[in-house]
Amino acid sequence: MASHLDLVDLRLVIHIGDAQSLTRGAEKSHLSLPAASNRVKNLEVHLGTKLFDRNNQGVTLTPSGEAFIRHARKVMQQMNHLQGDMQEFTRGIKGHIKVLANTTAMSEFMPNILAKFLAQHRDVTVELRERLSYLVVKAVAEGNADLGIVAGQSVAHDIEFLPYHRDRLVLVTDLNHPLAELAEVSFVETLQYEYVGLSEWSAIHAFLIQAADNLGVNFRFRVEVGSFDSVCRMIEAGVGVGVVPERVANRYGQNMNIKSIRLTDNWAERQLYICVRALKDLPHFARALVEMMQQESRQPNT
Repeated sequence: MASHLDLVDLRLVIHIGDAQSLTRGAEKSHLSLPAASNRVKNLEVHLGTKLFDRNNQGVTLTPSGEAFIRHARKVMQQMNHLQGDMQEFTRGIKGHIKVLANTTAMSEFMPNILAKFLAQHRDVTVELRERLSYLVVKAVAEGNADLGIVAGQSVAHDIEFLPYHRDRLVLVTDLNHPLAELAEVSFVETLQYEYVGLSEWSAIHAFLIQAADNLGVNFRFRVEVGSFDSVCRMIEAGVGVGVVPERVANRYGQNMNIKSIRLTDNWAERQLYICVRALKDLPHFARALVEMMQQESRQPNT
């Protein structure tokens, strides 16, 4: 079977599946529509199963197609790793690492660790994107990211979870707020007040909306801003309350008139993990990044 498959076929099926369109998939693969259609038909004949269901709106993946793309992504990523390693010997270029992380890791841990890593690996580039934890795991499992940083472990086949930092979310209020006198509070008790939070692009935005939804509360932010600094300044000004990582609250609390209050909800205390498909299969420069992250997390006061 392997002799009938090539990388053009793998890329084509991935592109068609992502676009849900044979035409757009062919364009992205730089193939004519007839050539792309012929490749798909020949591939389906060879595999003995349909990869796509055709309809007036485009195409949808069959279960066979979904399985094919899942494996195809892994093959393509391994090819990228192979090319990256070979380039190291021919041009001194070590390669590229794609990292997905939740909000806390993006803001609190990755800036310093990447500054240190990139200073030591000047011929490696890193693509860092923020995603919700479950989407991070999904991307790593499907080969769309080299490694991820998530809150908690999930049930995922062929994924390794390596302990990283611990993370606590806390409520932040201004000093005159009715809740400011409390040492701890449950999330549901805070939902009667106006909330300030990060914009919808942030993972923590969706996380809090989901937490409220689990309580049966229709929740929305009164004000959305672009950084934790802006969140805390809005809270200091009395605009509303907010939920931020404890590290953020402690840092800004040194110079702002804000109060951090312990949340009693179980989800507020979180263990962060580095997730990879298989650590041993990562390029050596990606393994070096994971090792540096683990070493940094074991240092006191980090």
